[in-house]
Amino acid sequence: MPDAVRFLTMPSPVGALTLAASAAGLVGVYFERHQHGPPPRQQSRWVPDRGQANPGSVVLARARHQLNAYFDGTLTRFDLPLAAEGTPFQRQVWDELRRIPFGSTMSYGELARALGRPTAARAVGAANGRNPISIVVPCHRVIGADGSLTGFGGGMERKRWLLEHERR
Repeated sequence: MPDAVRFLTMPSPVGALTLAASAAGLVGVYFERHQHGPPPRQQSRWVPDRGQANPGSVVLARARHQLNAYFDGTLTRFDLPLAAEGTPFQRQVWDELRRIPFGSTMSYGELARALGRPTAARAVGAANGRNPISIVVPCHRVIGADGSLTGFGGGMERKRWLLEHERR
């Protein structure tokens, strides 16, 4: 099954996370009751990871290791191949999210300006909300212009926890 997406579930301080990867890279990191979970077209080709020697399993093992290090406070930057499905604009936003430094935040407007699209804050917010690779692609670091915490697919308590974790 060459185009299969392998998945596994791991415990974390913010609840169980489902990690999904293909041979091309990490496809998703999903919280329980994730607002925008994996699309049904992807789920039909998902198979449980059995730790076999295949590219998807290798990516999952690396992702689990790096997420554990992140939660332990010993990793501040992920180094994983990513293969999220999205529009060109969404991918551009997700790439920019990865440039937000650990422990920092940025508003939707600042993110739009960084992309060279200063009037696209709402579109940036929509793309941010569709990010399938939570934590690794740090959409939790985007806040309202007034510094308030705004929507998060994994829930506001998780967003608050992740930001506080990074400030420690």
